[in-house]
Amino acid sequence: MLVANRGEIAVRVIRACRTAGLQAVAVYSDADREARHVALADATAHIGPAPARESYLSIPRLLAAARETGCGAVHPGYGFLSENADFARAVEKAGMIWIGPPPEAMEAMGSKISAREKMRAAGVPVVPGALIEPSEEHREITSSGEEVGARGAARRVGSPHPATSGTFEEIPSSVLSLGFPVVVKASAGGGGKGMRIVRDAASFSEAMISCRREAVAAFGDGTVYVEKYLSSPRHIEVQVFGDTHGNVVALGERECSLQRRHQKVIEECPSSAVTPELRARLQSAACDAARAVGYVNAGTVEFLLEPSGRFYFLEMNTRLQVEHPVTEEAFGVDLVALQLRVAAGEPLPELPSAPSAHAIEARVYAEDPDAGFLPQAGRLLAWVEPSGPGVRVDSGVTAGGEVDVHYDPLLAKIVAKGRDREEARKRLAGALGETIALGVTTNLSWLKRLLEAAPVVRGELHTGLVETLSLPALPPPPDEVFEAAAWVLSRAASEPGGRPARGALSSPFEGRFRMGGA
Repeated sequence: MLVANRGEIAVRVIRACRTAGLQAVAVYSDADREARHVALADATAHIGPAPARESYLSIPRLLAAARETGCGAVHPGYGFLSENADFARAVEKAGMIWIGPPPEAMEAMGSKISAREKMRAAGVPVVPGALIEPSEEHREITSSGEEVGARGAARRVGSPHPATSGTFEEIPSSVLSLGFPVVVKASAGGGGKGMRIVRDAASFSEAMISCRREAVAAFGDGTVYVEKYLSSPRHIEVQVFGDTHGNVVALGERECSLQRRHQKVIEECPSSAVTPELRARLQSAACDAARAVGYVNAGTVEFLLEPSGRFYFLEMNTRLQVEHPVTEEAFGVDLVALQLRVAAGEPLPELPSAPSAHAIEARVYAEDPDAGFLPQAGRLLAWVEPSGPGVRVDSGVTAGGEVDVHYDPLLAKIVAKGRDREEARKRLAGALGETIALGVTTNLSWLKRLLEAAPVVRGELHTGLVETLSLPALPPPPDEVFEAAAWVLSRAASEPGGRPARGALSSPFEGRFRMGGA
């Protein structure tokens, strides 16, 4: 099976292949010749230079790699081409099995506007909103489905903007009817890109123009829409699974409210805000959403949850999620193994109806929290992963490896589970304190401080919480950290090329690292 991805997700899928008795083929660009996923695979295929558009986003090169290595299936992981219907069709046309949903389901949910319309038709609640097409033909897409004219009562807010092919001199009546604040979103967007919060009419034109510009640059599609902005909701998502025998099931919910600039940083399963009755309603709505598009394989239906218990469909991700390990740990299932079984035509087995543990995940990035979370790149001189009861690490890096500027700077996902939320939270905080990364700046200490913030400890979460928190300053590092750093740098200086050997961190300092909690 070809694993059409890189980093920690490629490592995760390769391990699942090994458990299932399948041979895994890793693909790699020039920048990833010595990457961890390449070393773990049974076979490898070079797919081009470092830029993703010339390697991991090249359908012809990926297909050629699959043919040349004799693959019978392709797993896209997440990111890159994982939600690309053209790639899925190309894989199937080449006579290989696509480990994912049907291309038609991907297309139906790939456009947020199309997804909203299908969800409304299926009886799944959606946030009231308005569509703004590139042609400036505006029509209302509220939950009632009522359409209104483009030029009905509108308010003039500014002059034409020369940087766009169309202008937004007027606020459509469908938008005015929502009331401010609203959020402007790219129809093809994701990961916080192509999104702007607009708090008043005076800001609408500028937000629309910048949102469209970003959407065109990131997704090649300038179609945008407007939703009523919910000020302090929780972000709840439901893991769904469908098979080719007509079965659709849901595996609980994940709390993803701890976000920075609309990007998730800490996730957990289950949510402390979801009662058994609410869980049943969320799961029912998520399964209805999946059935509405003939969904097969793993997917995630995302909702916004208000304090009142009312929830709204947000979007559906037609792939495995970054945060899938918390569902695996809480429910005791292997979601990638399920993907392989479903793709092979097997019916879904009987799955747990409720979680048996609580699990929390933190995303460790090479980024500088003190510099606006600016992504970092460079050689990872030292990398020591935590261990212990209930601790899991999904990583794609090793000591001596390179964090490249061409790709997402995610280093690892650190997951902890416990009998309850507090035990899981404490274990994760401890695991973050044990994790060692030298050579690049990371968000490790920031994540630990976030986990220990009072509202997070109490479980009082909402999507805007992270932006409002004032986290305590870092204490000075213990002497052991400086001694260990000096040792690593001296070791690097003694190696050919001025770098430590891959995975070479083995010294008297390793135990002191852990004791110092650097």
